[in-house]
Amino acid sequence: MARRPRLEAENAVYHVLNRGNYKTDIFVDDRTKVAFLKCLDEVCGKTGWRVHAWCVMSTHYHLAITTPQPNLVAGMKWLGGTFAHRFNGLRRGHGHLFQGRYKSHIVDPDSGLGPFCHYVHLNPVRAILCEVPDLARYRWTSLEWLHRRRSLPAWYDPLPALQHAGALPWTKAGVASYLKYLDWLAEDDLAQKELKFATMTKGWVIGTPQFAETLLKNQQALVRRGVRCDPSLRLAQEQIWAAVLSGVLAQAKRSASELRAAPKSAPWKLELGARVRGRTTATNRWLGQHLHLGAPDEVSRNLGAWARQKV
Repeated sequence: MARRPRLEAENAVYHVLNRGNYKTDIFVDDRTKVAFLKCLDEVCGKTGWRVHAWCVMSTHYHLAITTPQPNLVAGMKWLGGTFAHRFNGLRRGHGHLFQGRYKSHIVDPDSGLGPFCHYVHLNPVRAILCEVPDLARYRWTSLEWLHRRRSLPAWYDPLPALQHAGALPWTKAGVASYLKYLDWLAEDDLAQKELKFATMTKGWVIGTPQFAETLLKNQQALVRRGVRCDPSLRLAQEQIWAAVLSGVLAQAKRSASELRAAPKSAPWKLELGARVRGRTTATNRWLGQHLHLGAPDEVSRNLGAWARQKV
């Protein structure tokens, strides 16, 4: 099966993740972690990437990056290949280092980037590698870098995390406030749920349904050029349609059981169908199934008639 193309764009924001082959410990000592960070420094110099947060664990790494130029694929090819070559040189090994193709999520810079940076910074706490009070001194996340502003590479940009945590400045006082914020966040399950920590490494996008819908519309341009849409994108698209439907149902103070019971051509159902179709790229088939509006041709005919009455 052909691989789906990565979605690349100027100033796109990504979460990039890769794991050791068979989930083996590849970052077993400080030397390998330092070597990886050196490769990261070099690739940022080559590509112009800005890194907002990073974390190196024993089996994997996380990066939150912005690509000013659409060069994620080229940069990750260099990063993965160069680090694997240097790693095998250090260990006098050979063969595949990572489990396969790196995983990338597109991140909404407005609603998703700040929360994802917090997620990355708290990774060692979730892995029980350190306690929250010791997190600022843990060497293998970008959080520790916040205390060393004058000695950091130019590509490091933590401002999205500080901004999301309360428009904090990158000062000693601002960093102290950010650490208090992380301390609170680490203990507040409801806050983590609201920030969608549980889905940070799932799916393909980190952000609002509206942001994902816009990306999927762009994906449709690829489809029109003959590029086959990946099943995970189709599934994500339908999840977004379902979220929009749930929202319009709530606004109308209607329930799913009422959708099932009402006639196909009930005016209020047609209004909801028109609202969903106006906000998404939902197909007539999907609308017919989920709003119980009938077959695709009935949906098209009835929604068209309803729209003409409103003009």
